[in-house]
Amino acid sequence: MARHANGTFEITMSPQPAQDGVGDPSVGRMAIHKQFHGDLEGTGNGQMLAVGTPVDGSAGYVAMERVSGIVHGRQGSFALQHAGTLTRGTPQLSVTIVPDSGTDGLSGIAGRLDITVANGVHAYHLEYSLPDLP
Repeated sequence: MARHANGTFEITMSPQPAQDGVGDPSVGRMAIHKQFHGDLEGTGNGQMLAVGTPVDGSAGYVAMERVSGIVHGRQGSFALQHAGTLTRGTPQLSVTIVPDSGTDGLSGIAGRLDITVANGVHAYHLEYSLPDLP
């Protein structure tokens, strides 16, 4: 049975310098830091790779993020895998909890995270399950 956690978060993204001779300079790299509020209280830290295109409103990104905090009273951490595209302004995003990435009170967590942005406010909806919860 799926459980649900909702709230908001602030995000800070910091451009990271390209590494000499490694990768493609047209692929941008960012450090991400999030502060979660609501049913999930904690932080998220990770790395994002992004590519823009000559077409206005089209781009893509991938990211890996470690979330540490408390979800409905259970403390631990888990990893999120992001895959997003923007096609001429239309977004498509998939954020999945990495299997077997949960620690401590969140060990065994599985599920996905949805993100919405309205009026400059980032909100999340975490749909998850834990093996020892009905």
